[in-house]
Amino acid sequence: MNSTTRNRLIAVVALLLAGAGLAVVAFGNIGKNLVFYWTPGEMLAQGSKAYGPTIRLGGVVQPGSLRWDAAHTHLAFRVADSDKAGAPSVLVVSRETPPQMFRERIGVVVEGTFDKSQTFTSSRLMVNHSNEYRPPKPGDGPDQWKTTVSAPTAEAR
Repeated sequence: MNSTTRNRLIAVVALLLAGAGLAVVAFGNIGKNLVFYWTPGEMLAQGSKAYGPTIRLGGVVQPGSLRWDAAHTHLAFRVADSDKAGAPSVLVVSRETPPQMFRERIGVVVEGTFDKSQTFTSSRLMVNHSNEYRPPKPGDGPDQWKTTVSAPTAEAR
């Protein structure tokens, strides 16, 4: 086998392998590994297609809907497209402790599944916050904070 034939054979094998890899990606079950990102309105519009797959639901915690039972680590609230009345919303339940910044009217992203009872079961709760710095209000500076940490003693040094 001369070098020209060998090079052509290597090129054909490489193209066949690349084609097979592309076919696996294109026609394989890659769709089962996708995570959709929807707002409550978009998810509700999907109907039964939204039942089952992992979804990231983004929206605003609806005012007056927050229920937290610390004794049983049970959190329930509604996520809406906006904090205006009448916006599409979805009931979210979670068994995890919410982040410290979690409150009504804050943007959240919850990851989990939606079921036929119209309840979104969250396995992960994330709070959206802006990266915008706002200086403290007068009288709310570090000199007003109470500290519980004392200076190290001579033995600790």
